[in-house]
Amino acid sequence: MVKATAENAAIHTPQKGTPKLEIKDVGKIFKTKSGETTALEKTSFAINEGEFVTILGPSGCGKSTVLRIVAGLEEATSGQVLLDGQEISGPGPDRGMVFQSYTLFPWLTVKENINFGLKLKGASHNERDNVARHYLQLIGLEDFENHYPIQLSGGMKQRVAIARALANDPKILLMDEPFGALDAQTRNIMQEVLLKAWEESKKTILFITHDVDESIFLADSVYLMTARPGRLKKKIPIVLDRPREYSVKGAPEFAKYKEELLSLIREESLKSI
Repeated sequence: MVKATAENAAIHTPQKGTPKLEIKDVGKIFKTKSGETTALEKTSFAINEGEFVTILGPSGCGKSTVLRIVAGLEEATSGQVLLDGQEISGPGPDRGMVFQSYTLFPWLTVKENINFGLKLKGASHNERDNVARHYLQLIGLEDFENHYPIQLSGGMKQRVAIARALANDPKILLMDEPFGALDAQTRNIMQEVLLKAWEESKKTILFITHDVDESIFLADSVYLMTARPGRLKKKIPIVLDRPREYSVKGAPEFAKYKEELLSLIREESLKSI
């Protein structure tokens, strides 16, 4: 496999010590009219500071359930989630969230959407203005700061959603198939935009996707889930140079990762039929 350069490794090698995020024996059982459904069997893994992790698996495997538990939007039936060693017990500003659906406030401009969390925190006008301009430049929307969401394309809306999440300076960024509703061309561009933002912010990211190419292109490690009831099947470290260019998707090393993941996902998908 292609080895990361010493310079890039220095930027992205996770810090030693306590993991940024720890999932410890987390399970989830949903109550239904006919009984109970186990969505997630006891699952454990850890993510280090500055690491970009993608979770991949067949439909209905519980990957979004894991993310919602980390976000504090779902309560685990068993186990615990620790962020910087502290147990998560509900939603909080220490976790930024980007969903597949466009969640911008339609009555606010692009700039106002990015600044929304900072305004709630009581940040000064100058501070909010500086932060907004920084992220508008980062996502390439400096000329759209006074536009409203209805005036933006889907890709633009998601760029703003990412900028809004990062502007709040969360400890970890949680992303639930954020590019799933976009066309293929826009999706590829958004992957590169996200990597650029990650390179700049050095945030820890947990990213849910069903797209194999996307999971490999973005991640330091891919966590593969089994069919429902979901659990961690395999962790696959992605050893490809950073910063990554779109052209890496045509590399033989990339194809090997893709072949392995597709085979594993097919194996799990057949179990659910």
